[in-house]
Amino acid sequence: MASRSPSPRPGGWSSPGLNSPYDASGRASPMRGYANGASQNVTWASAQARSAEVKGYTAFSPRNQGFFGRHFRKISTQLPFSYAEKEKLGRGRYQGNKVMQTFKRIGRNFWRLRRSLGLVLLLILSVILFYVTPLHRVYRRSSLGGGGKKYVIILAANQGGGVMEWKGPREWAIERYSVKNKKNYANKWGYDLEIVDMSTKKRYAHEWRESWEKVDTIKNAMRKYPHAEWFWWLDTNTFIMEPSYSLQNHLFKRLQDVSYRDIREYNPLNISHPLTDEYLDAEILSPVGDGKTNSINMLVPQDCGGFNLGSFFVRRSVWTDRLLDIWWDPVAYEQKHMEWEHKEQDALEYMYQNQPWIRSHVAFVQQRKVNAFPPGACGDKGDDPNIHYHEKERDFMVNMAGCEWGRDCWAEMYKYRQLSERLNRNPWERFKDLISDSIKHRKESKKKEEKGKKDKHS
Repeated sequence: MASRSPSPRPGGWSSPGLNSPYDASGRASPMRGYANGASQNVTWASAQARSAEVKGYTAFSPRNQGFFGRHFRKISTQLPFSYAEKEKLGRGRYQGNKVMQTFKRIGRNFWRLRRSLGLVLLLILSVILFYVTPLHRVYRRSSLGGGGKKYVIILAANQGGGVMEWKGPREWAIERYSVKNKKNYANKWGYDLEIVDMSTKKRYAHEWRESWEKVDTIKNAMRKYPHAEWFWWLDTNTFIMEPSYSLQNHLFKRLQDVSYRDIREYNPLNISHPLTDEYLDAEILSPVGDGKTNSINMLVPQDCGGFNLGSFFVRRSVWTDRLLDIWWDPVAYEQKHMEWEHKEQDALEYMYQNQPWIRSHVAFVQQRKVNAFPPGACGDKGDDPNIHYHEKERDFMVNMAGCEWGRDCWAEMYKYRQLSERLNRNPWERFKDLISDSIKHRKESKKKEEKGKKDKHS
């Protein structure tokens, strides 16, 4: 045949490029390749080396490339799993476990939403820190947070012991409950709390007047808190029932609506109003003064007997300074302290009736707004809509006035403290109470059924 392709022979490759040497012309001669032997043959290693030279780097050889290269297979077989199949780890491990698959799915979703969840957690942490740290009080005291620094609560206490008699365990408990109640309220809204020891002390050598000292105490508080505007006096036997009510929202932001200047709206003392003397100016002759809320410098509730100073407000002003000076005048006390049964309260009523300049700056507030009474004070029934505490209407504060005269102060304080805690439960506490009440109801119904069956059999 005329074909020039080489015929394969025993012991040789059929491909001319692997067995046959190249001649000068670049064409392979199969016969010459077989004759010269294998030393001139093109081997696989030489072809690989030439390919590496063309590509520019040495080809990777899995053999004889160092300790790990030589022993990699041996080391990998001695490990708990093979590195060669690491991409297959975990595949199908929890294929039949629905719980683990659910957890994995949840984990993948959380990982996808990690940025959003991070922002939410940061927000929650910020809120917790805001209420736990003093930041909450700082914010409440600022003008943006309500301006709590403008209000001071003055609490009459007797922490050093009794005045006329030694205090017993119940008296200590009443004072402890009252002080804690006012501290929590002041901290919540950023107010200042001044706890005053009203034990026996003599400001002047010729007198002793415990109840009258509240006037002198208010003057001292005004000097101590020069940036405060309103001062709220509270007796010891008082309890704030609704700590969620701020003074700003409860009273002072709507003072025009909750107060009245004309005492004839509720006038248990039958005071003649307004005055009719011709020499007085128009503002004093008016039944409501100038009618502006910024001219109100004293806010007083009235009970069935007249002015009640167990809870009242005074505002820093020149008028207030003049009033306190006259109110604390030792000459008036010396002349009238035996005649005035309620001491400083009767003194204020007397000045209101006989001093025209006082009326135009005094406003009254419904008693239940700041000073509700329990049954037994101003009537045993406790049904006066202007005076007595109403649970359904969530009155702000209770004053156990006169409880030391025939009533149990400790029992009343404990009752209203428990009631306040129950009314101001958070949703989680309400849920727990609902469950416990349902369990108790079931137990009681079962006992009644068992008792009914026993009665039938007997």
